[in-house]
Amino acid sequence: MSTVSEERPVAGGEEAMPARGAEAVPAVAGAVTSAVPASRTRVAAAPRAWLRLLGSELGLTFRRPRNIGMLAVLALVPVLVGIALRAFGGPDGNGEGPALIGQVTGNGLFLTFVAVSFLVPLLLPVSVAVIAADSVAGEAGIGTLRYLLAAPAGRGRLLAVKYVNAVVFCLVAVTAVALSALLTGLVLFPVGPITLLSGGTIPFLDGLLRIGLVVLYVTAGMAALAAVALALSTLTEVAVGAIASTVVLVIVGQVLGAIPQLAGLRPYLLMNWWGGFDGVLRDPMATDQMGQGLLVFAAYILVFGSTAWARFTGKDITC
Repeated sequence: MSTVSEERPVAGGEEAMPARGAEAVPAVAGAVTSAVPASRTRVAAAPRAWLRLLGSELGLTFRRPRNIGMLAVLALVPVLVGIALRAFGGPDGNGEGPALIGQVTGNGLFLTFVAVSFLVPLLLPVSVAVIAADSVAGEAGIGTLRYLLAAPAGRGRLLAVKYVNAVVFCLVAVTAVALSALLTGLVLFPVGPITLLSGGTIPFLDGLLRIGLVVLYVTAGMAALAAVALALSTLTEVAVGAIASTVVLVIVGQVLGAIPQLAGLRPYLLMNWWGGFDGVLRDPMATDQMGQGLLVFAAYILVFGSTAWARFTGKDITC
């Protein structure tokens, strides 16, 4: 009796162990094989999710009446400038004013450079500030930022999407100004080979190419300002405060750059490099000056983009 009672557990154990092992091995193998496709699916879905989030952000930006109105005002300014020059300047004007304005009456392509030079100091920066500074602070102020962060997008990805959205708006705004000025110049003034500020002459198509370079350069400068505005936007939940702070920084920077005694600060001021696009009006192009401006823009994007990321990823969202 005792021997039977001692042998049954052993026999039962010998029979049960292989059975449990046979069930465990397929289970583990199945878990591994199912985990690999799942991870690949998540990796493949990540870019699509990022693009969907960006598409939603762009849709909200370009459907808002306020933003459409800003783009309309920016596009209207070159038309008004062109009409004023046509009505009061004309090819036989007295030649007073900046050199670029005097060139417009002789070649309509110069209206693009004039319009950009008019809008870069204030109107374009204000438009960019409204979009970038409102991106985080505006969401926090109306209480939707917490719901955005509840989605499995991640704070870093959400911040990147909002910055890319601001950069796209910069490109659209500068392009709208350039196209409006170009069309107005073609309608109101004669066109042909362009006489550059350095005295050389380039063909019409070459002038169009240089206008494209101006658009890209100014967009880069506005993208640097967008990084500053985005960093300020992460510091507050009041969008108006972030927008006003950005505009004040722009004005203060321009005032500091205009003081001769503070000339040593100019190379470090973002606003000082916005006008560097006039390098395309020289032969050869002033690529050194424009290259330095692009480096300054990149430095601002890196510094203030990192500041925005450090602040936003550790920020306590309460509303």
